[in-house]
Amino acid sequence: MIRKLISRVFSGKKPQANRHEPAVIPVSNHGITRDRISSGSRRVCETLQSHGHKAYVVGGAVRDLLIGAEPKDFDVATDATPEEVRRYFRRSRIIGRRFQIVHVMMGQETLEVTTFRGALAEDTKKDEHGRVLHDNVFGSQAEDAARRDFTANALYYDPATEAVLDYHHGVGDLKQKTLRMIGEPRARYREDPVRMLRAVRLAAKLGLVIDPEARKPIREMAELLENVPPARLFDEMLKLLTSGHSVKCLTQLRDEGLHHGLLPLLDVILEQPMGEKFVMLSLANTDDRVRRGKGTSPGFLFATLLWHEVLAHWEKLKAKGEPKIPALYTAMDTVLDVQGEKLAITRRIAGDIKDIWALQPRFEQRAGKRPYALLEQPRFRAGYDFLVLRAQAGEIDMEIADWWTRFQNVDGEKRAAMLLPEQAGDKKKRRRRKKPANSASSAAPASE
Repeated sequence: MIRKLISRVFSGKKPQANRHEPAVIPVSNHGITRDRISSGSRRVCETLQSHGHKAYVVGGAVRDLLIGAEPKDFDVATDATPEEVRRYFRRSRIIGRRFQIVHVMMGQETLEVTTFRGALAEDTKKDEHGRVLHDNVFGSQAEDAARRDFTANALYYDPATEAVLDYHHGVGDLKQKTLRMIGEPRARYREDPVRMLRAVRLAAKLGLVIDPEARKPIREMAELLENVPPARLFDEMLKLLTSGHSVKCLTQLRDEGLHHGLLPLLDVILEQPMGEKFVMLSLANTDDRVRRGKGTSPGFLFATLLWHEVLAHWEKLKAKGEPKIPALYTAMDTVLDVQGEKLAITRRIAGDIKDIWALQPRFEQRAGKRPYALLEQPRFRAGYDFLVLRAQAGEIDMEIADWWTRFQNVDGEKRAAMLLPEQAGDKKKRRRRKKPANSASSAAPASE
C-alpha cells in the first residue's frame, strides 16, 4: 500500500477514482440534517449499524429532501439479509416474491427495508420479452446502486454521518433538472417496463426533463406494458393519479403514447370534448387535495376516468329499448370488465366505483321521500361530489347540483319546501309496488 502511494507521488500522476466508489457529499454541501428524516428510519438504520451492518435511507426520500420536497415515506437499504433484518426487529415481516423485502413497523410508521441487490446473472429468470421474473439475488452497495432505475434514485443517506453517497451523479442531474436512466435505457425498460411509467410520473412530479436517451425508446417500447401483471399496473397508475401532478402526468402519458396500454378506453375518453373536460376537472381537484394534505379516493378517481365510457354504453343500451336502470348496471359491468383485463382493480374499489355511478340517476328524483332516503346513503357524499363535477363539466344542468347543495344544508320545513311536485307516473308506480304479492290480490282490480 505504501509502495503504491510513493509510486503515485513520484510519478506525478493523479490516482484514478474507482468507478465503484461513490462521491461522498457532506451535510455542509447538501443540507440534509438527520432531524429531517423520520424517527423510524433513523432507528432502523441505527439498529442495523449497531449489529455491524451498513444501513442507509435510500432513493426517493433522499431525492425529495434534496429538492426541498416532503418525502411521502422513507425506505432503508442494507447489506443485512431479510432473515437478519427480521431477527433484529420484533414487529416486522418478510414480503415479496420477485424480490424479498422486510416491512418494519415503528410506532405508526412502516419502513420498507431492502437488502442490496446484486447484478443480474446470465441465468436470471426472464420472460420472452426480457422482463425479469425472479430477482432474489443480493450483492454489494455498488451493485445495488447500478440496479436502481434513475440516477436521482441511486442516493444513499447515512443518518450517523449525515453524508449522501452518490454513485451515479444523481445530485448533479437533479441540479440540472434532468431525469437520467442508469445503464442502457432499452435494456432497463425490457427488464421492467413499468420504468417507462415511472419516468413520466417522476418527471411530472419533480419538474424534470427526461433525458433524450431515456425518452426516445418509450413510444417504441410501450407495447411491453402488455406483459406487466395487472396488479402492478394498477399500483403504478394509482401512484401517478395521486402524485399531486396527475394532470401533467396524464398529459405526458398521452404525449409519450403510453395511455393506450394502460386504460384501453382512456384514449377514447380524451378524444371526446366533454369527456376530457370532465376528467381534467376531476384530476385537478385531486391534485389540489393532495397538495393540501387531504385524502383521496381511488374509487372516485377511477369512477371519473371511466364515466364517459359508461355513459356511451348506457345510451346505446337505452336506444335498443332496455330499461334505464338495468341498462346502467349492464354498462357498468361491461366497462369494468374491459378494464379488469389491464388493471387489477380490487373488488373493494370496484364496489366503490359502482356505488358512485349507481347513485347518479337517483339525484334526478327530487320529489316525495326519495331525496331524504338518498341523504342516508353511505356513499351519498361521494355521489354528490361526482354530481357536482358532472355539472361543472356541462354534462348536466347546474341547477340540479345547486338544488342538492341547498337541500343537504337546510332542514325541517325549509327542506320540505324544496321538494318538487310529484309526477302522476311516480305516484302510480309507488302504489303498484305496495300491492300484496299473492296472485289473488294481484288479479283483482284496484279498489280505488
